[in-house]
Order: sequence, then C-alpha cells, then structure tokens
Amino acid sequence: MSNQFAVNPKLDLVFERFVDAPPRLVWEALTKPEHLKEWYMPRAWGRVARAELDARPGGVFSIDIAVGDGAEVPNLGCVLEAIPMKRLVWTSMLFPGYRPAVFDDVPITAIMTMEAEGSGTRYVFTALHRDEADLEKNRSSGWQQGTEIALDQLVAHVESMK
Repeated sequence: MSNQFAVNPKLDLVFERFVDAPPRLVWEALTKPEHLKEWYMPRAWGRVARAELDARPGGVFSIDIAVGDGAEVPNLGCVLEAIPMKRLVWTSMLFPGYRPAVFDDVPITAIMTMEAEGSGTRYVFTALHRDEADLEKNRSSGWQQGTEIALDQLVAHVESMK
C-alpha cells in the first residue's frame, strides 16, 4: 500500500507534527492500548473506554469512546498496513479480517507515517474521505478540531515517555 495515494485537498485532511522523541516511541503510542487511552480522545470531550489494536494487515483497530453522559461510542476498523516505526494504515470502511463494514458515521482511511528527523520524528496523519460531503461533515462536526487536539496530546504523551 505504501505511497499508493496522492493527497487530494478536496477529499483529504493532513495533519503534521514534530515529536521530540524517536519513531520507536511514536509507534508504541500509536499501537499499544495503554498509550492510545492516554491521547486518542480530547480530554475535555471524553475518554477512551476501551482500546485494541492488532498491528498487522487484517487486524482489529477498535477504540470505544466514552462521551459526556458516559455513553460509549464504538470506533471499529481494520488495519491495512503495519510497518513498524514507519507506517500504520487502518480504515473504518472494513471490519477486522477485511469484512465489509456497516457504519452510521463518516468513514475514513487513516494513513500514519513516521520519519526520523534529527533526534525526533516527523509524524503525518492523513485522513482519506470518500467524497467532499464526508470531508465537510468531518470539518463541521468538530472531528477535525478534535483530531488536532488529540495529536497535540499524542505529542505530549510521547515526549513524556522518553
């Protein structure tokens, strides 16, 4: 799957951060449930109730979010590619084992890349959308803002792991 896509600004959102820590720690924070629980959900909005990630093609990506009143919102997807300390790709368009997904929310394919830069890591998260309407829903729903907050939390969490 590596580099088999071109970013389309009408369909995709790209978030980039520099993390003052090696790619090994960024990978750990992206793939270990105990770390996902620390940064994945903006703290002011809710918390991660459960997290599971099997970092291999066909593996489960599952993060249940507890929001406001404590109601849990499942986020279930399938890992498409996992190259340790380089690239992690998952999609909500498929369930684990590549099973076709049924969803009520805006589906995305998430591409996360890590590249060593000096003593740190250049981290890029790209969210691919089906169409312009899905992209606009994610912009207007607060998803884009929440992702920015979560990525700031990721950076802080990874840097605290050093």
